Amino acid sequence: MSVSTTELKITWEKLPDDFILDEEPVENIDQPILAAALRESLEIATLIQDRILVASNMGICATLNGKLAIKAPDWFYTSNVEPLPNREVRRSYTPNLEGEIPAIVMEFLSATESDEYSNEPAYPPGKWFFYEQILHVPFYAIFEPREGLLEVYRLDSSAKYEVRSPNTNNRYWIEGVGLYLGVWQGTKAERTGYWLRWWDESGEMLLWGVEMIERERQEREIIQQRSERLAAQLRAVGIEPEL
Repeated sequence: MSVSTTELKITWEKLPDDFILDEEPVENIDQPILAAALRESLEIATLIQDRILVASNMGICATLNGKLAIKAPDWFYTSNVEPLPNREVRRSYTPNLEGEIPAIVMEFLSATESDEYSNEPAYPPGKWFFYEQILHVPFYAIFEPREGLLEVYRLDSSAKYEVRSPNTNNRYWIEGVGLYLGVWQGTKAERTGYWLRWWDESGEMLLWGVEMIERERQEREIIQQRSERLAAQLRAVGIEPEL
């Protein structure tokens, strides 16, 4: 499949099997932790089905005027992808060839200079230009975890990113995911700070595994306390409760 513009021809071709991907380390320890936390709550809520692709630091590919361009967002979500043949490992993702355009891409800012806001069209293009003008990703989120600042942009009718305003709960509805995205402050494992979290339409926050375990523990404790109070009341009137 190909799309031609005045100065740019875009084609969607699979990454060659012998292509050597850059093995650059992530910029800081926060990036993989934040990405994993976003995925974990979706998994626990059973919201990642067979044809959904959720990935971090995986290359998204497009070929621009015959040259392969790859950007690896810190996190992205695609709702409908073609399954891979048995035992094949997904090394990259080419939209329009292997499945739909991602519903959202996210970048987590670090202290070092980066090109999350780069609208540079010359090869290799900046991230902003790539997501907006090449992929046409509906939502682009940029998160600065140190201060907990979240910017969400949505593609408008002219195929340009327009900054979105949050709702009264300071969250953003992401249509392609079917959830609200927002910032939460707290501790998970060894990290205390700001996190990106998901909320459903009713305002219920999707939980991490440790939070789910704690909720279940509290529910068992409440049931136990109620049982003990009932037993005490029965004994007070001379009835021995059955164990």
